Amino acid sequence: MSARSIFHLAFHVRDLASSRTFYGGLLGCREGRSTETWVDFDFFGHQISLHLGEPFVTTNTGRVGDHMVPMPHLGAILQLDDWKSLAARLEGNVEWVMEPQLRFEGLPGEQWTMFFRDPSGNPIEVKGFKDLASVYDA
Repeated sequence: MSARSIFHLAFHVRDLASSRTFYGGLLGCREGRSTETWVDFDFFGHQISLHLGEPFVTTNTGRVGDHMVPMPHLGAILQLDDWKSLAARLEGNVEWVMEPQLRFEGLPGEQWTMFFRDPSGNPIEVKGFKDLASVYDA
């Protein structure tokens, strides 16, 4: 098996135009192939395929610190500088499920995290780490 693999996730969105603006414009994801009913994006090095349809149902059953967050959700893990840049770009442009914040400060797995939704209501979490080698530290 190769050392690097790319994750793929296909899910529903209600509108491709607003999804293109959100994923391509606001998040800065490069658009790939598309048809009249779906569009692919490079989601921080992984492939997502947005298909027209009704988004998956979520419930606020995931505990993140003192917050209950939507489950299921998709997400990405970024280097901290990239995370901070994205958080600044999102400020004022998304309704936060959970505002950007630091978790596990000074502990193994220290990370920054934020939760928000795309225009179709799909929940997204983005984490930031100083060192991606520490993602699985316990």
